[in-house]
Parts: sequence; C-alpha cells; structure tokens
Amino acid sequence: MDSRDRRTYLVAALVAVVLGGIFVAVVIADRGQRASSTPPEGVESFEDLTRNHTQEVVSYPQSPPVGGDHNPVWQNAGFYEEPVRNETAVHIMEHGGVWITYSPDLPQDQKDKLQEIVKSQDCVLASPFRDLPEGVPVVASAWGKQIRLDSADDLNLERFVSAFRKGPQTPEPGASCTGGTGAPS
Repeated sequence: MDSRDRRTYLVAALVAVVLGGIFVAVVIADRGQRASSTPPEGVESFEDLTRNHTQEVVSYPQSPPVGGDHNPVWQNAGFYEEPVRNETAVHIMEHGGVWITYSPDLPQDQKDKLQEIVKSQDCVLASPFRDLPEGVPVVASAWGKQIRLDSADDLNLERFVSAFRKGPQTPEPGASCTGGTGAPS
C-alpha cells in the first residue's frame, strides 16, 4: 500500500469513527430526553374538563384545580409570593402551563427551589395556595394532570414539569403564557 492509499484509508477510518461517535451521542441524548419527559408515578388524570370563559368565580371539583371553565385572561407565568386567582391560573394551564402551588408556610429554601424551576423555563407558574390537602406542601398541576409532592426538592416535580409543560394534554398548544395578568416576583 503506498502513502496515498494509506492516507485515504486513514481519512476514511477517521470519518467512520467520528460519524459513529456522533450517532452514539445522539442516541444517548435522545434516550435521556425521553426519560426526563416520562411522567412520574403518582400522577392523577382528570377527563372531560370544560373550557368556557367566564368572569364568574368557578367552583372546581379539585383543589387546586386542574382545568375547567376559567377567566378569559390568563395568569402570567412566573413566581408569585401571593395567591393568584384559580380562574386565571387554570387559563394558563389551557395554554400548556404548569401551575405549582405551595403551602404559604413553605420554608424559604423550598420557595427558592421553586423559583429556580420557574425561572429556568417558560410557561411555569408558582404561587402559594391556602387550601392544599393536609400535609401536602407542594402540588403541581397541568391541564387534566396533578401530582402531590412532599417537597420542592422531589425529583418528580421536575419530571412532571418536563412531561406536561406544553405537553400532549394541552388544549391550546402554542398559546402565550405571558401578556395576561399579574406581575411575578
């Protein structure tokens, strides 16, 4: 084999190794992305949710609500130190948002964790909620989906957000999560 053939062979081998490495990296990244968007265990699902706009106060069957009739104006995504109206929060879920509700007496480090999650992506809303189930400090809700969590550090919170923020259950995919009402912290 002369030097020209050897160079051609080495270049071809190098290209094959690089392409093989790229293929392996893509497969690994795809598996990781699919795993992170898999819903966690413990998610409750709710069907047949109405979607009418109303100015009235709505009595929801779930607390916090997971969908149903709602205000014509949605709550802006972001972190809130004060409670928000159920009817505006439900509207952002219709747009693909995730509403994280937390106990008003949640420790500051837990609130900081929630704020981190909210600021790291769009269409996520977090606000205190006075009527969470007894002993449940954090509840995450998306349209028709909900999970109760023991803390903001629970890895299932981020899995829930990955699975349902702008997820397949979203009635109005592509709708805005800003330009509504409220000024997050």
